[in-house]
Amino acid sequence: MRNTLLCICLAALGLTGCKNTGRTLTSATGSIYEVLIVVNNSEWESEIGDSIRKYMEADMPCMPQMEPMFKISQIAPALFDDLFKPARNLLIIDINPEKYTQNKITYAQDYYSTPQAVCRIQSPSAEELATMIGDYSQAAQKYFIKQELNRQGKFYQSFSNKEARKALNKRFGCDMLIPSDYQLIMDTTDFLWAVNDNGSMRRDVVVYSYPYTDPNTFTYNYLLHKRDSVMHRYIQGSIEGTYAGTEYKQIPPVFSPIAVQKNAYAAEIRGLWKMYGGMSMGGPFVQHTRLDEINQRVITAEVFLFAPGQRKRNALRQAEAILYTLQLPQEINAMDEIVVVAPAKE
Repeated sequence: MRNTLLCICLAALGLTGCKNTGRTLTSATGSIYEVLIVVNNSEWESEIGDSIRKYMEADMPCMPQMEPMFKISQIAPALFDDLFKPARNLLIIDINPEKYTQNKITYAQDYYSTPQAVCRIQSPSAEELATMIGDYSQAAQKYFIKQELNRQGKFYQSFSNKEARKALNKRFGCDMLIPSDYQLIMDTTDFLWAVNDNGSMRRDVVVYSYPYTDPNTFTYNYLLHKRDSVMHRYIQGSIEGTYAGTEYKQIPPVFSPIAVQKNAYAAEIRGLWKMYGGMSMGGPFVQHTRLDEINQRVITAEVFLFAPGQRKRNALRQAEAILYTLQLPQEINAMDEIVVVAPAKE
């Protein structure tokens, strides 16, 4: 009770976090998709640093202009003081033969600040670490992306468009946290479309469905063929005869099986879209396609951007987070596990 009252008092004073121990956390510093890497300068200039940069600064897939996965910076452990500890995303390379006997990677959240993601890679020596650094760097990359997507999804919980969610539930029996700054512009039997065109960047989110009749539905060619037919039908340009479609020549789309909503299967496709028929418009898109098991329908949710001459990584990732909030009828209607307790013997 005293800890609860302490949390309430600290919140009233404007502090930004409270653990059960009473420890307070400051707000995380840095921007989204920034990572501070704590590692000795010698390791940073070795193959260890090369591997970390390879994955942290890898190009975002299927973008019209090259942009790295993360913006990174490096600092030596001796300089890692209270000024740097609140960093939003921390990758700490800890090499110490007196403390460790083998390589290990661990993860933590809200350790020095909130919201914060910390990935720590431990090793007894640089030579030992070099044998595993590629796997660890890739794991760290995926961890930080997941944490950023989760943070954005939590933000949408408080700022969602109730009208769009109501329409989504009525049409598809689904829920998804479409942000409040998106306006619903089309709502038909099998297609929903919302747009955020505030400022110089346009963001679109669409949801569409069709019957599940073909076991080959969740394949690269089938999903892209369906995407092109749906976009041709519903998303047309201001010039007669123009319509949205998939760009195949410049950068081919990429298909990946992923896990969403408690490890449910989703087929992800990332790629570029363009206007066909005479208009010069295009940009990146990300779509998730899933199976509505209750109604035996395929549900596709997609986000795409139009932002000529602008960097798009952060905006696309923020929009992509919307897709991870999609709940299908089987998830909305799922019952919590029931624990049956045997009656006590008299």
